[in-house]
Amino acid sequence: MVSRHYDREVVISALKQALPYIRIYRNRTFVIKAGGALCGDAAALRDLAEQVGVLCTLGIRVVLVHGGGPQTTAVSDKLGLVTTFIDGRRVTSPETLEVAVMTLNGSVNTALLAACRAAAVPAVGVSGVDAGLIHAVKRPTQIREVNGQRTAVDYGLVGDIASVDANVLNRLLDGGMVPVVSPLSSDDDGQVLNINADTVASTLACALGAEKLLFLTDTTGLLEDKRNAGSLVSYVDVAGLAALKEQGAIDAGMLPKVKAAIEALQGGVKRVHMVGYKARSTLLLEVFTNEGAGTLIVRSIAELLPAEHSETAAADNHNASSARSAAAP
Repeated sequence: MVSRHYDREVVISALKQALPYIRIYRNRTFVIKAGGALCGDAAALRDLAEQVGVLCTLGIRVVLVHGGGPQTTAVSDKLGLVTTFIDGRRVTSPETLEVAVMTLNGSVNTALLAACRAAAVPAVGVSGVDAGLIHAVKRPTQIREVNGQRTAVDYGLVGDIASVDANVLNRLLDGGMVPVVSPLSSDDDGQVLNINADTVASTLACALGAEKLLFLTDTTGLLEDKRNAGSLVSYVDVAGLAALKEQGAIDAGMLPKVKAAIEALQGGVKRVHMVGYKARSTLLLEVFTNEGAGTLIVRSIAELLPAEHSETAAADNHNASSARSAAAP
């Protein structure tokens, strides 16, 4: 009896805490980016779909954007194709593009849609090619520092986003659907191009006037020490991100996510979150609880509301805090 009473109190407390956020976020748009590693984990896919179902039931408009890097690499390896990354971004040859189309628009997108169907989420798969959702241009050769030397880098059939037509997604959202977006597009001549999924998520969040952009990551969020899972950065601003990068805490695959987060904030998205997907229900915990479950990113610490600050945060450390409200408006 004591246990049952305690459980009821926990549930009631959780509902009371979540209610203000439910009121605030009704009819708002969240863009959620799921990486390829998550999409290859059946249990994580099921958990994500169930959480998206909760968001939709509460009246939140959800757009899912997915990657598929591990799947593309795995198939490329089987075919004997060399996989090359520069600054966390894949160099896409014509052969690699064929694999990317097969995995992104095929197996990965379908797996997400199947998980959504099992959770009774009305999802529909689209890519940047569909209905002109994303207009892209081939990335020109760029000068990059590779192995300590400035080198001309050709990323191959990789696209840079020129513009997006948010009406394509708004029509689906208005119809009660959850768009599941694959990060492929094409140029005006019909050449299919591979686009970084983090960039797609950020650009769509800006175009949709999204309330939140949420990246689901392999780690619990941004870590001050990549080797220490307990060094979670609870909140950080753009200046703090630069400091973390300088100290080596942000590199490799996290670089495109951080760049996309900054671009989203600069484009009008109010809050960006990085949340681990390996524990259950972390997305809901991040959005609807005061403690959160990952890293909250804002343009400036000065923009944080009182509830988002930890009373115990050190006055001279404006990069992170151990406690805050992840979902405060």
